[in-house]
Amino acid sequence: MSKPRVVLAYSGGLDTSVAIEWMKEHKDVDVVACAVDVGQGVDDLDEIKQRGLDCGAVESVVVDAKAEFADEFIAPALKANAMYMGKYPLVSALSRPLIVKHLVRVARETGAAGVAHGCTGKGNDQVRFEVGTMCLAPDLDTMAPIREWGLTRDASIDYANERGIPIPIKSKESPYSIDENAWGRTAECGILEDPWAQPPSDVFERTVDATDAPDTPEEVVIAFRNGLPVSLDGQAMPLAELVATLDARAGAHGVGRIDMIEDRLVGIKSREIYECPAAITLITAHRDLEDLCLEQELAEHKRAEEGRYAQLIYNGLWWGPLKKALDAFIDEANRYVNGEVRVQLYKGSATVVGRRSADSGLYSLEMATYDEGDQFDQTLAEGFVKLWGLPLKTWAARTKAHGEGL
Repeated sequence: MSKPRVVLAYSGGLDTSVAIEWMKEHKDVDVVACAVDVGQGVDDLDEIKQRGLDCGAVESVVVDAKAEFADEFIAPALKANAMYMGKYPLVSALSRPLIVKHLVRVARETGAAGVAHGCTGKGNDQVRFEVGTMCLAPDLDTMAPIREWGLTRDASIDYANERGIPIPIKSKESPYSIDENAWGRTAECGILEDPWAQPPSDVFERTVDATDAPDTPEEVVIAFRNGLPVSLDGQAMPLAELVATLDARAGAHGVGRIDMIEDRLVGIKSREIYECPAAITLITAHRDLEDLCLEQELAEHKRAEEGRYAQLIYNGLWWGPLKKALDAFIDEANRYVNGEVRVQLYKGSATVVGRRSADSGLYSLEMATYDEGDQFDQTLAEGFVKLWGLPLKTWAARTKAHGEGL
């Protein structure tokens, strides 16, 4: 009699490599490893596929989802200027719903009874994987081997070494837990768990220290159409390529380092280190262009919704109805966000130094100028100010009549 199959979200790293053997030993299941390339710097997908088999999977599937990740996940997050706690561009949180989508697809194709992930019980990803699966395939079970076994990182390394499981970390000298994709890179564990300690230089890979960045600023011109970047310095390119190109250029100037105390969904605070050169640069440019192109009431309401939108993604509710409804609003808000933004990259900062929109900008030089050619009718201002201040004038007169005053 064949064993039930479980599709594991496989990264090729320590935890998921160990999880394959652990589930075979303790759950008596056959494991299908499913690795999804979302731009995490995988050079050889065939190598990852073989590693899954070497770790004991009965089948190993790899998916090149870089373009899909950019077009269907990065794109809506960028249009929403999605930044959790106003700082974090949702690197890991953005990739999880895409990985869940492919886990469910592979489960259907292989006749699996469930899916599995390599998340701990202290993090947010467990929620994203499990709630995402509930939304897309409520009939599938979800296993969380690492949450169940409770092994420390060092114990997991010992477990792998004792069983000859091929893992990228063979010793306990590099304790960082890393996750990355096209939108950025995250690091935690080790010395980083002390919020007072400065992150060591070996934590960073995508960015240089601002003090070591070039002494000459670099300027990039990003063109947007319907709220999405379509070209860099006049060269049109797909979003995935544009993000990768800009990530390297901005990272070389130290742009995108984030060191924050983060409120996790499970109720604890965590110190997190992020590197997001392209994300920070693009969100900075997009926000600025929105200021030029959005009508005031729409702009204010969109800014109010952006934090909620980011929180939904962070909390694993990508596939929920509120996210879908907000997408419709955000798409409509971005319909006329068209134009170009000049961004200066210098010593850790991405600074907008110019913006223009030939067909969608709401800035009027004739209305804004104080020089010759001013078309603003200042005679209208007197009546406007009187009407605007009328409620407060009425209130002030009443309080004065009661002897209160200010």
